[in-house]
Amino acid sequence: MNAFTIKDLENLTGIKAHTIRIWEQRYHFLKPGRTQTNIRYYTNDELKKILNISLLNKFGYKISHIDRMSEEEINNKILQLSNLQALQERVIHELIQAMIEMDLERFEDALDNHIGSRGIEKTIQQIIFPFMERIGVLWMAGHINPAQEHLVSNIVRQKILVGTDSLVPVLDQNKSGLLFLPEGEYHELALLYMQFLFKNRGIRVIYLGANIPLEDIAFVVKMKAPDFMYSHITSTANGFGFERFISQASKKFDQTPMIISGRLAMTYEKRLPEKIIFRKSLPEVIEYVATLL
Repeated sequence: MNAFTIKDLENLTGIKAHTIRIWEQRYHFLKPGRTQTNIRYYTNDELKKILNISLLNKFGYKISHIDRMSEEEINNKILQLSNLQALQERVIHELIQAMIEMDLERFEDALDNHIGSRGIEKTIQQIIFPFMERIGVLWMAGHINPAQEHLVSNIVRQKILVGTDSLVPVLDQNKSGLLFLPEGEYHELALLYMQFLFKNRGIRVIYLGANIPLEDIAFVVKMKAPDFMYSHITSTANGFGFERFISQASKKFDQTPMIISGRLAMTYEKRLPEKIIFRKSLPEVIEYVATLL
């Protein structure tokens, strides 16, 4: 059984912790446990309840009304939501619940259904990355088992790869990009997604993957002469120095733009070398690459 904090619930649902505490005092649907030091904790069942309740509340149902509903009524109301954003939220919540319960068949079915109706690119943008951002908070805090994250990440990885393999680009931009993650970084999903987007836009991709030493990257750059390089850095192993990495990369690749996105790039505040370009989001990466075409 997982034990979640009230902050976990806030991150997963978007409902402020203060509001959740008020709901606990006034209504009956949440009954958190308490640790020996009197700190609230929530079970898998509590998480499922708050996910469903927050979804209905966000799309027009009053909490006092939801409080009087049975579990079956809540589930039926959720299925009746027709707003596009509500449908997307429902799928994300279903993925979270399936991951917590280790129900991999349900997880994969939910993804396949959305891919079948909306396509792989929209599924990645609207479902997969919002989902990964939410569970990333839990994973970094140690509130889900790494095995849970690895299992669902592998399913997502397979979907992106299948989508990428099936692409037939309409244009050939006559440009190439080298995609990699530095040593100590293994979170590859964003990189795979960018491979999909670049290929879909007619850019030839040289894909090195995760945990690549700078010396190996330099060898490929010398042989293939890409027009740009790209990396998405979320978290790395102990001992990785982001500032040192930037300094070494700028010296080795002083003629090739290197675009970096991810959590570390978002929090870095020092001046950047000329050919190192930070972008805060994946759409910003696409916008920048479009200027190189």
